[in-house]
Amino acid sequence: MGEFSKYQFSAINVKKKVAIRFRKFSKEISKSNTEALEAMLNFFDWNDLSPSDNLGVKNERTNKRINAVIAILKNIEKYQTKPTATMLQTLFEETTNLEKEGETYDFDTPDLVSENEELDYYRKEYFTIKENYSTLRHEMGQILSKIRYVRGNFGNGYFKVEMDRATLEELKEKV
Repeated sequence: MGEFSKYQFSAINVKKKVAIRFRKFSKEISKSNTEALEAMLNFFDWNDLSPSDNLGVKNERTNKRINAVIAILKNIEKYQTKPTATMLQTLFEETTNLEKEGETYDFDTPDLVSENEELDYYRKEYFTIKENYSTLRHEMGQILSKIRYVRGNFGNGYFKVEMDRATLEELKEKV
């Protein structure tokens, strides 16, 4: 005995062509013919429909839904589509005016460089940065060698840079 043994069944007479069609439909949507028929009945109940209802605009609920969709579409058109179209139209008009005035923007194709030229460029940049780093490190070493610790008489000590004003101004210019 299977799971259906606890239920009572009833036979319904339908034309063979309709029964074949229903069984095919039933296999697509559920496990059994009973579940398929129950799902169909629930659909009609939940959506307040009858199989004889015309799903056109005669149904009041459908009318309300269609009107709501129309209102949404009109809102999108009014606040999104039309302003965007206006901006694009203005942009095209400005471009056309510039072309009429003789101003054109020519974006030439870029000059292609060979792999060796590219490597030379990056090699030069590398050595330039390395030289700048070396110079900066040397200057920083000179500044650090001019720093002296001074003990405070009444509080903490402090560091003093022994540098004249002209050297300080020169350093500020470099930085």
